[in-house]
Amino acid sequence: MIKWNRKNILPVFIMVILGMCILSVPLIFHKPPQAAGQELFKKDVSQLKEALFYEKLFNKEVECRLCPNRCLIQDGERGDCQVRQNQEGTLYTLVYGKPCSFSIEPIEKAPLFHFMPGHTRLCIATAGCNLRCKYCQNWQISQRTVEEVEHLNLSPQQVVEAALNSSAQSICFTFSEPIIFYEYMYDIAKLAKEMGLRTSMISNGYIEPEPLKYLLKVLDAVKIDLKGFTEEFYRDITLGELEPVLNTLKIIKELGVWLEIVNLVVPTLNDDPEDIGRMCEWIKEQLGDEVPLHFSRFFPTYRLTNLPATPLSTLEKAHAAAKETGLKYVYIGNVPGHVYNSTFCPYCNKKLIQRIQFTVSQNNITSGKCPFCGKAIAGF
Repeated sequence: MIKWNRKNILPVFIMVILGMCILSVPLIFHKPPQAAGQELFKKDVSQLKEALFYEKLFNKEVECRLCPNRCLIQDGERGDCQVRQNQEGTLYTLVYGKPCSFSIEPIEKAPLFHFMPGHTRLCIATAGCNLRCKYCQNWQISQRTVEEVEHLNLSPQQVVEAALNSSAQSICFTFSEPIIFYEYMYDIAKLAKEMGLRTSMISNGYIEPEPLKYLLKVLDAVKIDLKGFTEEFYRDITLGELEPVLNTLKIIKELGVWLEIVNLVVPTLNDDPEDIGRMCEWIKEQLGDEVPLHFSRFFPTYRLTNLPATPLSTLEKAHAAAKETGLKYVYIGNVPGHVYNSTFCPYCNKKLIQRIQFTVSQNNITSGKCPFCGKAIAGF
């Protein structure tokens, strides 16, 4: 991780704007938690943006309707995500224009394997999340408040200009949970679309239908982390629920936005072969056989350091089960060099895209088709 102080944040941003951004790791700015940090936003709300999707109630209370948490927020308090705050009966987003991560990375790291393979994306994130996953890989920003994480101050226009002047071909909302910086994401994506840039969201899918449908109008691709296939797993490990995520997946597919799914396989928690089989069947029946499914390897982190890394055999059995179900594009992730990190034609089984970790070393797809058998390959 590269750490920066306040003095060198501006030069970095200038380099991005000038098209000199060649970074391959996220810029994540951290500072120690501050006591009573919420007071920072109680003095002046004139610079804050009013949140979307909430209802004003009695006694200056509001109900946030962005995600299934449906937080009831008293005056001066915040929702579960810790980045949406009620001030005098108006709900504000505290992270609009305040990204704490800003970098250029390959799209394969998302992973989005069927969305312009091999291109680079400008990644952006803010502090906060609406779930509490015990194995979160980016907990340093997702489980922090905006006061606890150093950030840049960038308008949507500046973000889009940075992308246009860099090597990026798309803007990707990722690392923390983009849903919680919804207003910022939407404004960036809308402007990016007007300027000819593609956009994608890497999300837990924990969002209500109305804001999801509104957002999908300006997104080109979405990767959803389907964290498990039981309500028990979601309740115990993420403090969320499974059903809203399944509903999100169906809506994305119905509206025709490109969709890929990642299932991080955690030993003893969500690796039951029967559950994985049911998940694969559900994907095929509800979403179709062309939605790519990535089985990703778990490594001990955050609050789940007592578990071992996922055995390779578990991932390979999950891959075999998905293929047996009839899913056409199934991958194994977080295992550098594995054969199933590459893309094969589901019809003739010839290798189409050779990947080594996050690098595309060969892409044989021609005009969206397999050059060997002529069949169409799903994706962008």
